[in-house]
Amino acid sequence: MKRMLSGIKPTGRVTLGNYIGAIKPFVQFQNEYEMIIFVANLHSMTIYQEPKDLRKNTKDLIALYIAAGLDPEQVTLFLQSDVLEHAQLGWYLGCMVSMGELSRMTQYKSKKLEAEEKGGHIGAGIFNYPSLMNADILMYDPDYVPVGEDQKQHVELARNVAERFNSRYSDTFKLPEPIIPKVGGRIMDLQDPTKKMSKSSPNGKGCIYVLDPINVSKKKILSAVTDSDSHVKFDPENKPGISNLLEIYSIISGKTIEELETMYEGKGYGDFKKDLAEVVGDELQRIQDRYNEVLDGDYLDNILEAGAEKARRIARKKLAKVERKIGITIKKK
Repeated sequence: MKRMLSGIKPTGRVTLGNYIGAIKPFVQFQNEYEMIIFVANLHSMTIYQEPKDLRKNTKDLIALYIAAGLDPEQVTLFLQSDVLEHAQLGWYLGCMVSMGELSRMTQYKSKKLEAEEKGGHIGAGIFNYPSLMNADILMYDPDYVPVGEDQKQHVELARNVAERFNSRYSDTFKLPEPIIPKVGGRIMDLQDPTKKMSKSSPNGKGCIYVLDPINVSKKKILSAVTDSDSHVKFDPENKPGISNLLEIYSIISGKTIEELETMYEGKGYGDFKKDLAEVVGDELQRIQDRYNEVLDGDYLDNILEAGAEKARRIARKKLAKVERKIGITIKKK
């Protein structure tokens, strides 16, 4: 069975965009691939997090993974910080990445510009985090890494580093392939569909949070921006608002965009958004009910410990192999 790996940062509350793009697909993938999924809490440290908020967001994220339908018996689910080999391999691989490569990373450039516009600065973690991400990916020799179009650059850098290491020290890492979903990979803001739905969105109406009250989420759908006509048609360039809503509807309902276009032919945006609000509300209610169940007792702690132990077994073996090849250890193993 092919292996797939993914991680998500526990920074802020989980949005509908996170759910559609980074959580829901894994429920289907877990039956097709060997899934390794980690909560990237080390990456969350690149920007200051209130400790109590980080703890809550981390627990919520894990609970939502399970509530969405991930089976801990099938999926290896763990906290990044529980597998120390990530940070150690990140240092080794960081020594093989140039400053030029790191400075070309999109997130670094955008965060740097944002800070400069406010007269501030960014920490070194924002600059160096791709090295840790390289370790996250290459540690487990995944065949595939699901990413949005805006994250493809990270997998490409990991491939470059893997090739560089293999060329210098002999074959050690598998070259992963990015998987970019055709639909749902980039859910946009409901009020500004030219921007990605973000946890840090300044406009609260543009972002739906998975744990929001259901009536609040429905109202946000009903007030979502569309365009001047009333034709339900998928056209991201000319009709970004309704196209974004069609993607949301398609992913949650399981219907194709073509089927939805046919369903609402001759109907207006009002009917479409009312139905979508119900579909989204039902989905979120199901998740919230299960979320409240899995928070009881030490269920999540047991899942994370079991997942971390499985991940450590793979990570220790890979790290030992790397250390032998680079000469960092003199022990005979």
